[in-house]
This record gives sequence, C-alpha cells and structure tokens, in this order.
Amino acid sequence: MMLPSEWPRQPFIGIAIAALVGIFIADQLPQAGLGVGLMAASAAIAVWRRSSSATYVFVAASFFALHSTRQTYSAAVALERELGLQPQAITARGVVVTEPKVSERGTSSFLLRLASIQQGNRNIISDATLIARWRGEVRFGDELQLFGVIQPTQRPRNPGEFDMREYLARLDVRQSLLARYPESGRILSRGNGSWIMHAAHASRQWMQSALARGLEDSPDLHGLISGMVLGVRDDTPDEIEEQFQQTGTLHLFAVSGLNVAIVAQLLWTLAAVVRVPRRPAIILTICGLFFYAAITGLNTSSVRAALMAAVLLAGYFAGRKVLAGNSVAAAAVLVLVYDTNQLFSIGFRLSFAVVIAIMLLADPFLRLLMRWCQPDPFLPRSLIAPLQRSSNAAWGTIARGASVSIAAWLGSLPFILPYFHLLTPIALIANLIVVPLAFFVLAVGLMSLLVTPALPWLALVFNNANWALASAILLAVDLLSRAPAGHFYVEAPGWQPGLRLELNALDAASGAALHVRARRDDWLWDTGGARDYKRILRSYLRSRGVNSLDGVALTHGDAAHIGAAIDVFRAFRPREFVDTAAPDRSSVHRMVVTNLDLRGHARQLCATGDEWRLTPDVTIRVLFPPAAHRSRAADDQALVTQIVVHDRWRVLLMSDSGEATERLLLSSGADLQSDVVIKGQHHSGQSGSVDFFERVQPSLVVTSSPVFPEYERVKEEWTQMVRSRGIKLMRQDETGAVTLRFFRDRWEARPYLTSEIYEARADESRHPQPGNASRRWSAATRRRSSR
Repeated sequence: MMLPSEWPRQPFIGIAIAALVGIFIADQLPQAGLGVGLMAASAAIAVWRRSSSATYVFVAASFFALHSTRQTYSAAVALERELGLQPQAITARGVVVTEPKVSERGTSSFLLRLASIQQGNRNIISDATLIARWRGEVRFGDELQLFGVIQPTQRPRNPGEFDMREYLARLDVRQSLLARYPESGRILSRGNGSWIMHAAHASRQWMQSALARGLEDSPDLHGLISGMVLGVRDDTPDEIEEQFQQTGTLHLFAVSGLNVAIVAQLLWTLAAVVRVPRRPAIILTICGLFFYAAITGLNTSSVRAALMAAVLLAGYFAGRKVLAGNSVAAAAVLVLVYDTNQLFSIGFRLSFAVVIAIMLLADPFLRLLMRWCQPDPFLPRSLIAPLQRSSNAAWGTIARGASVSIAAWLGSLPFILPYFHLLTPIALIANLIVVPLAFFVLAVGLMSLLVTPALPWLALVFNNANWALASAILLAVDLLSRAPAGHFYVEAPGWQPGLRLELNALDAASGAALHVRARRDDWLWDTGGARDYKRILRSYLRSRGVNSLDGVALTHGDAAHIGAAIDVFRAFRPREFVDTAAPDRSSVHRMVVTNLDLRGHARQLCATGDEWRLTPDVTIRVLFPPAAHRSRAADDQALVTQIVVHDRWRVLLMSDSGEATERLLLSSGADLQSDVVIKGQHHSGQSGSVDFFERVQPSLVVTSSPVFPEYERVKEEWTQMVRSRGIKLMRQDETGAVTLRFFRDRWEARPYLTSEIYEARADESRHPQPGNASRRWSAATRRRSSR
C-alpha cells in the first residue's frame, strides 16, 4: 500500500473540491461584491505564499464570486425585477435556441432568447431567455415575434411534482410566455444562431432518419435505438421508459462514456485507415467527440465524457501520463466554469457520482468476486483442467461486469432515492444482461450511420440487426421489470404517531384526485385527467412509496376526474374498483369501464346506504346517488361519500355535486354533519348553498378553483359567505394540494403552497358521539414555519 507521500500528483482533484465548496456557499449566501474582494485577496496570498492550500482558497473564492454574480446579476434576474410578479400582456421578439417540443394539441414549447419586449409604450431591451409556448410550426434558430402573457414560472402545486421552476431557474430562465393562438405570433426569419448547432441539429435529424430506414413499422424499437445511439428520448413511449427506470437501466438513454469511447475508437480507426499522423488524428478525434456531444443535445453526461476523453487524448498529445481521477476532476471543473448551476442538476451529480464510484469501488468488488473461483495459488497451471480454466475465465468476465454494476448502483443510490424515490435491486442483474446488448446496439448503429452514404443496402442490414438486438433488450427489460421484489418505490422517512387517516387532495385544476391512506391501505377517489397523470398523480404516488393501490373509486364520468383511470390501473394494479350503480351518459366513463372490463377489473357498484371499512378505525359511507337515480348531467349523479374516522371525525367528499344533489341530500334525512368538506365545482358554478352548510356545519372546506373554465372558478361572494359563517376556506388556486391528517384527539390541514396549518382538537370535557349533530370541538388556526 502506498503512503500518502507516494501518491501521484492530481491537482485537479483539489481544485474541483475547492470549486464545489465555493459554489455551495455562494448558492446559500450570494454576495458578488464580497466574492470579488475575496478573490482579489486570495490571489494576492496565493502569489505570495505559492502553496497548494492558498491556490485552493483562490479557486474557492473565484467560484464563489462567479456563482454569486450569475445568481444576482443575470439577464433573467434583471428581467424579473423589471416586470415584477404579476402576469402582463407583452409583445416579445427573440430567437428559438432549443429544439421545440410539440404537445398532442399542437402547442410548441421552446426556449426563446429575447432581443426586446414591447409593453404598452415601453420598449425593454433584454437578452434574457424565457420558456415560450405557441401553437405554431417552430424550428431551432427561428426569429419570432409573439404576443401573449408573460409571468414568472410557476412552482409545483402538489407533493412529488417535478419542480420546473427550480429546474428552469438553474438554466437562468425565470419567465414563461404563453401565446395562446396561432395568430398570436409570426416567424420573422429562419436560420439564426450558431452554425455549429445548426449543423448538429441537421446531422441529428439525418441520423435519426438513417437509423429508421427499414424500421418504419416498429416505431418503439426505432425510438429505443435512437435513444441509445443519439440520446433522443422524445420518441420513446412512457411505458418503456418507466420499465428501464424500474430496472436501473435508464442510463442507457443518456449518451455517456460508453458511447463516447466507441465513437472515439471508430474515429481513431478511420484516421489510421487513411494514415492521418498521430497528433492531427488526436485533434480530429477530439473535435469529432465534441460534435457528437452537440448532436446528442450537449447533455451533462455526453459533455463530461467528451471532456474526459479530450483530457486523456491531450495527455497523449503532450506525451504526459494521464490519471483517471485527475481527468474526471478536470472535466468537472471545466463544466462548472461554463455553468456553475450544473452542480445542482441531477444529471451532473449522477454522471460524476457513478464514474467516481466505479473508479473507487469496482476493483475492490472485482477482487472480492474473483476469490470465489481462484485456484490454489500453489497448484501449477498445467494441472488445472481445461474445463476449470474455461469456467474461471467465464466467471472473470461476469465478475468484471458485476463489479462495475455494483459500484455504479451504489454510486447512484444516494441521488436516485431522493429524486426518483426508487430502489432497484434488480439493476445488479439487469445491467449484466442489458448493457452488453446495448453495446452492440450502439456499435451497429454507428456502423449503419458510417456506411449509409456509400452503401445504403448494408445500412439496412445493420438496421435490421439492431431491430433484433433492440427487441431482445425490450423483452429482457419487460421481464426484469416484473420480477418480484425487483424494484420498490419508497417514501422519505417520517413518523406520525397516532395517525389514523391521511387525505391528500391534489390540485388538479378542474379535475380531482384524492389519495386516502388508512394505515397501510392506499385508495384513490378519482384519478384526475389523462393529461396530468404523469406530471401530477403518478409523480405524487411514487413519492409516497405507493407500489400498488388497494382500491380506486370513480365518482362520475368527467374526463378531468377519471381520464387517467386506465393508466392508474395499468401502473398500480388496484385490488378493488368501486363505481356508482347509477347509469350515466358519459362516453368517457363507458370507455374506461369497457377497457377495464377487458383487463379483468370487475366493478363493485355502490349506492346510497352502502358502507365498507378501510380499517377498524375508518368507515366509508355512501350517501349518494341511489341505484336508480338518473340525471342528464354527470355532475348531478356524482358519488358522495362520508369518511368516518374513529367514530369521531368526519370528512364529506362531494366531488362535483351541485345544488340539486345538495337538496336531495338535505331531504334524505341523512346525518351530514362533518368536520371537513372536500368539493369540486359543478358545471353550472352553483354549489355549496347556505342551507347545505347550515346542516353540515363544517370547520373546514377544501375546494378546487380552476382558472379555466372561468365559470367554475370560486366567486368572491361565495368565499365571503363561507368565511362569514366561521368556516375555514382553503381554495386550491391559493393553497395548491391540501393534506389532512386525523389522529385520535385532533386533526390538522396543511396547504402545500403556504405555511399555514389549521388544527382542530376534540373537547376533552365532552367527547362527540356518532350521529350527534352538535359541534363539540373547537378549531384554532396557527402558523408555523414552511416545510
């Protein structure tokens, strides 16, 4: 074992650590002026002392100043200060700087680098970048003029939802612009921007079409091949991408060291064939690697791999010995010099964490695994049987792959768990099977691209070979994703002693999705719309560690309430499916029921008077509709249930019921008194009448209040009526999702967007009994610190 004094010099490791320290401090306490002063002082000390420690202090101060400046004086920050926090109508002029993504409705989303903004009579010159949405045919490099509404990017409104605001802020994008109609914008010119990026985009489109030749009838497989070769994931279906995530093989879609190594080998071989001298060949190879990184979208993994390869090749160019640790650190420093915010991206962290883990842990694991098949060291090699030598060689190959897989899995675990809430033991096996196949997909794909201009018939042969390889990968990933105990979604640890029931009313705009957790049982009341499933509901359930659901209840045939039902049943396999017995005219409802029937999900029909227990402490009572009830509107036959917790607390779930349903409930004689009412909005905009609240006597009302359609938005007159009766009102346009937790002697409500907590406690002198209509507990509102 070498002593520390004998370790090789790797100065970039210390420089990288100093850079990380400076950026982390600046992110918490951005002080650009202080940073410049510290940088000048530490530079003077470094020149005077000429020591490594002084140099590292100077590096830390420099990155502190650099990141502080970017956080406080960037163009996006200046524009945000200029425009304020309120939505405003503007006319913006700028250039599209990313490849647009087109939604199913034909709306293009892209980053727009501004030239100017016209706001009334005021003209603002700005080179800030914002995210724009417009229903027009947009291409990279187009100069646009858009008229629309600009506002700060929105923060997530539900637990588990991806924080797009934070992500865009790290890209120095703080404003969003919505140009609602095609006539709200026009294309002024095309072909603007960097010619290198134009060439990269054009090359990527050509490569995608070349890889698709002969595979037109297999779009899923072509999407998989394009993802592995070019890092393009837009054509990969969500189901397939989720399977790769669940098997720990999603990294194959990120162009990384494997891709760059193969490209470098092909370029080096090509240079050798045409007899290019060594140094020019190195320069051409480095340029080719960075162009390949540009083609794949300049992702962190591809840039990091290209930089590492460039450092390695530069060492050979200069005739110097190159050390892996120093190369990785140098690549990190160069990335951070270009953009200090890369440090906070999951791609940067995963990319470098995995590489460092492989460097540190792969060899120790390999030595450990090789001990299992090593022959007696005192036994002459000539006495080892050929079969044993072959088996030892095969085990050595498996051990090398397994050691890298284990090291990479351990390196990624600290970031995968908090970001994806996912634990993937099956990844240790999946990578041993899938990565070798992916290596051949990449190699064959690059060979296809290489021969397409000269020998298109041979390219077809390569593409069809890739079809077989990609099919084998999909089959393996599909089987491994179904392996028992192969993957788990896990929730962040938390302890709530005495918790009987937890409800999470997600903010789904005009739709609804309510998660009911009673001890270990997980139910959904409605699933929200199909458009919001991946962004809101699936992300939330995964963050709560839900691997399967115990049941789903559908309240009525509104697409915004049940549109994601098929996706939920496919992903979470609920054991029970509760629906109303009342017939309806909803085509969406009929389609969902028919599809689920074909999948073997039989309905349990419920009607007024039915009830069932989730746990011994939690009972569900069905209050509406009766089995034979008929209505023209789906909202007027929505399922109304009451949750009774510990025979003390009650929650009334009204869905989108209106005043017609409320009148029927009042005339039914049912005990409606409840502590909490959770309601949506009737299509007429009329719900939550005075007489109804007089009977229910709630302490808290949680209601949706969508921006669109406007007639379903909560009206100020209604808001004042509710609050004038001493009822706490939580409008989800103000609060986002609302979490309610019920204990034996108290309950609390926590909005997601605010720090307010509403709490109610039972009156210790008089315990409320079931069916008693009098209010026997007091409610108090208090504020605590934000989460």
